[in-house]
Parts: sequence; C-alpha cells; structure tokens
Amino acid sequence: MAVPVPPVLRAVLVWLLIILAESVQGALRRAVFGPEAALAVRQASVVSGVIVVFLIAWLFRRWLPLRSTAAALAVGALWAVLTLAFELGLGRALGLSWRALAADYDVARGGLMPLGLLSMALVPWIVRRLTSASRA
Repeated sequence: MAVPVPPVLRAVLVWLLIILAESVQGALRRAVFGPEAALAVRQASVVSGVIVVFLIAWLFRRWLPLRSTAAALAVGALWAVLTLAFELGLGRALGLSWRALAADYDVARGGLMPLGLLSMALVPWIVRRLTSASRA
C-alpha cells in the first residue's frame, strides 16, 4: 500500500532535487572557471539553472500538485522563496557579506538572480500549461 504524500511535501521534495542539481552546477562552475569570468559564468548559470528547473518540473509533472493555475503559481512561489532562503543562508554560512550576496540580485550591475527566481516561480505554471495543452 502506497503512503500518500501531501502536496506541499511533494513540492518541497522536488525543490530539494532542484537545489541539489543547482548546487552541483555551482560546484562545477567554480571548479572549471576562474574568478576572472565570475560574473559572466554566474549569468550563464542563471539561464542553465532555469533550464534545469524546467526539466525537473517536467519530469515530475504528474507527481507535482499542479491541479490549477493557483496551485502551480503557489508551488513556483514556494520554490522561489525556498531558493532565496537557501542562497542567502548558505552564503552567510560561508562567510559572504550581505553586499557580496546582494551583487547577484543587482540587475543594474548584471546580476540576474531576480530574473532566475521569477522564472523559477513561473516554471510550474508553464509546465501545467504545456501539459494541459498536450491533453487538448
């Protein structure tokens, strides 16, 4: 007999997989590229990160609680908030200053994290739309 998994827990479990994939991507980025290319590489990783989020959401679309537009947007908002908390918490735990952490969120200076978080928040809704369109 299968144990039912509450919808919020499903969303959090998928987010954990997303953050694991994003962490691996970040570790590879630091191992391959030097600090001189840091901004450009971080910008590119936001784009590749959104692709990773989409692929994971797509793979788990039947298991995720995306029964309505509101539910899909709620899952996306949860993922964005959890990711922001993770990024800030990990950054502070690693000794980064608030100024250093804020740099990735400063769009005027090339920081793309706000766009990445917005994209992440919209991915479940996009996946729901694509899934609904393929059924029609």
